[in-house]
Amino acid sequence: MSGFQEYENYDALGLADLIRRGEVSAGEVLEAAIERVDARNPALNAVVHKMHDTARAGIAAGLPAGPLSGVPYMLKDLYVLFAGAPTTNGSRLYADFVADHDSTLTERLRAAGLVIMGKTNSPEFGYNFFTEPVLHGATRNPWNTDHSPGGSSGGAAAAVAAGMLPAAHATDGGGSIRIPAANCGLFGLKPTRARNPSGPDVGEGWSGMGVGHAVTRSVRDSAALLDATHGPAPGDPYCAPPPARPFSDEVGADPGRLRIALMTAAPGGQDVDPACVRGAEATAALCEDLGHHVEPTGIDVDIPAIHEAVKVIIGGNMRHVIDLRCAALGRAPREGDVEHATWYLAEEARGFGAADYARAIQVLHATGRYMAGFFANYDLLLSPTLADPPLPLGTVDMMAPPEGYFDALFRRLPFTPLFNVTGQPACSLPLHWTDDGLPVGVQFGADFGNEALLLRVASQIEQARPWFDRRPPPI
Repeated sequence: MSGFQEYENYDALGLADLIRRGEVSAGEVLEAAIERVDARNPALNAVVHKMHDTARAGIAAGLPAGPLSGVPYMLKDLYVLFAGAPTTNGSRLYADFVADHDSTLTERLRAAGLVIMGKTNSPEFGYNFFTEPVLHGATRNPWNTDHSPGGSSGGAAAAVAAGMLPAAHATDGGGSIRIPAANCGLFGLKPTRARNPSGPDVGEGWSGMGVGHAVTRSVRDSAALLDATHGPAPGDPYCAPPPARPFSDEVGADPGRLRIALMTAAPGGQDVDPACVRGAEATAALCEDLGHHVEPTGIDVDIPAIHEAVKVIIGGNMRHVIDLRCAALGRAPREGDVEHATWYLAEEARGFGAADYARAIQVLHATGRYMAGFFANYDLLLSPTLADPPLPLGTVDMMAPPEGYFDALFRRLPFTPLFNVTGQPACSLPLHWTDDGLPVGVQFGADFGNEALLLRVASQIEQARPWFDRRPPPI
């Protein structure tokens, strides 16, 4: 690599500090990122739309003097808009859609001085924990390119893990920040419901289960990005509790002696790979060494009811997004517009009624009330992030016969969707690796609105077991 060779030695805040002090220019940092995208993306297929000239023009026009000014960044190619750029949602149905305005989140990211330089790959409508859309093709895991980086923010995580970027935008409706963070050796925080805005085009994602944020290499970058983006926008249907102070102030702050519940068995009885269990147990031992109290436990929630509720909500939203696009195109939906699993669920959703949706929302709320009671007795819930280490490409195929596809998702994802259902924050930390060198994530969840505690304990663990310098093999 030529130019600014030390680029990958810094997180986003580190790059911003270098730029602010004049040790390197924003243009030099951008060119270092572009060089790595051009060199590494062909092997990974993480970036599906390059915006290099747009990024260069933004720097030439002058950047806001924000806390992350000059840092390269990418948006996930799913619902978040950048005026003049495609947003395909990973779907052939939206392949020609170009936004005519920015999303609110995009506006806030740009106001922080971030340089948007591309869009990252996502499965169709985010409906997979693999990133293998027919439209753009499969994204590969930098740790082993025969394996998936996860999804649905797989392109974002692969780009960050491969050193193209220090951080990237991601979204999470069932684990889609935490899953690829776990598979790619990154930190991934899913914020509290409505912590970040979803507008201006919608008030919420997947009936409040979805929220946007980022995958990062450092905890402090995640906190800084959340400081830049959080808070309601005019017209939002509801908002998260305001933080007591900036999230960045929580990084390095003493979390106190915490009561941590350890759950290694899947609530729904699914099998959990021993490597994932070992990762959670080793983290529990570390937490004990750090002075926390850890107690093995489980949770008693109605898993079949949750699965049915989530199916109704996602299916209804799938039906709507297909119908909305076809109305704009002036024609009826066709089966070949979308992938098999998408079409199957959207067609099944035609049979869902208003009472089904009302019942689904009640299940979400009841689960949230139960978990609020759980966190009256514990500060954190510690578990594996996933039931498996990174899986081979093609393990879950949206173009395969779709019967049972939804159930297959939940068999593989026993831990992450709970916090989308409740709206509570959760994060995945890169604290374990398999014997053959694949990352395994560990999840912490907290009570509604308490990202501050997650950031305090995550930064404490990051200091005790640093992961920043652990990188995948060269590509």
